[in-house]
This record gives sequence, C-alpha cells and structure tokens, in this order.
Amino acid sequence: MSEHLTVVDHPLVQHKLTLMRDKGTSTASFRQLLREITLLLAYEITREMPLTTRAIETPMEEMEAPILAGKKLALVSILRAGNGMLDGVLELVPSARVGFVGLYRDEETLKPVQYYFKVPEGLDDRLVIVVDPMLATGNSSAAAVDLLKKAGANDIRFLCLLAAPEGVARMKEAHPDVHIVTAALDRELNSKGYIMPGLGDAGDRMFGTK
Repeated sequence: MSEHLTVVDHPLVQHKLTLMRDKGTSTASFRQLLREITLLLAYEITREMPLTTRAIETPMEEMEAPILAGKKLALVSILRAGNGMLDGVLELVPSARVGFVGLYRDEETLKPVQYYFKVPEGLDDRLVIVVDPMLATGNSSAAAVDLLKKAGANDIRFLCLLAAPEGVARMKEAHPDVHIVTAALDRELNSKGYIMPGLGDAGDRMFGTK
C-alpha cells in the first residue's frame, strides 16, 4: 500500500476476482461478479467521506447521529467498460450523481481524443469517483481526470478492478493527488497494451462483444 495506491486484499474481493479472470466464466456471471466486487471496492474508496451529525429520535431517546456531510458524491464512468461498475457503487450510494467521459485513442498520435463529456454540476463541492475496470497504460484515465479537473473537480479518486504498474506510474506522474483503489496490481502490460495476467478485454467480457 502507498499514499497513491490501495490494493484491496479482502478474501471476498480476491475470490470474486479469480472467478472473473477465468476465461470459462460466462458473460452473465462476469457482469454479476463485477457488480459485486465493485460494491466491495466502493466500500473501501468511500471510507474517508466526511461526516457531520444530525439530531434524530431513536425509539429510546434523542441523539446526535452521524450522517454524510456536503453534496452527494459524483460517480464518473469512462465509457464503455466503466458502465459495468456503476451498479455496484450505486447500490452502496444510491443518491450519487452520475457522469460519463468518452475517449478513444487516435491511431496516429496514440493520444486520447474526447468524444463525449457529460458530468454533474458543482464538481468542486463533490467527492468524484472515476470508474474504469482496467488501469492499463493510464493514458485515457489521466486524460479523463484532466477533463474533470478542468470542470472544477478537486477531490478525485480512481476505482478500478485491475491495475498495471505502468498505469499506476502514469497516473502518479500526471495526477499525484488522485488516490487509486484496485483489487489487484498485475505484473505488466503486453506489447498490445493488455494487462498480464489480466482478464482480457473487460468491455467485451461484460457485454458479450468481440
């Protein structure tokens, strides 16, 4: 663990991740496991959300009870694979606002190009959690965070299923203030930019496309 990266080694997270890595796991099971594992990871990434108190009455007496402070958090999906992680977080925080960032890689420059950007208002007053199953090269993730910072976000965390050392390093270089929470830090990227040993293309496995 470091200030920049948290690997969630909870037994349930690791068990579900192994099932997701298995190439024999069906699309339906993969999708369900992703929802479950995201919920567990979301528990970790929201650990330090600020609290205030509110006066309530229990059946026994009045008390000052803890309650979340400030505006609802914003959940931002990096299209398309990030959408598979939305349900897990929303199950835990159903009132979260949701935004979307669409990026593709220019084949000549290899740089991310924005094609869609729609996010909630008031990002400067919200905790912003960016979701994408894979942190591979880190280029699209860093570009997405760039866009969110330009939109006013100043408290950003990144939630992913798998991370490669190259992606973690790229994010740390570009955005040292953005904490990453993941289920596993894998060995490396291959020549095509896939995480090894990884689980293949998360979007294809989630949506049943090739």
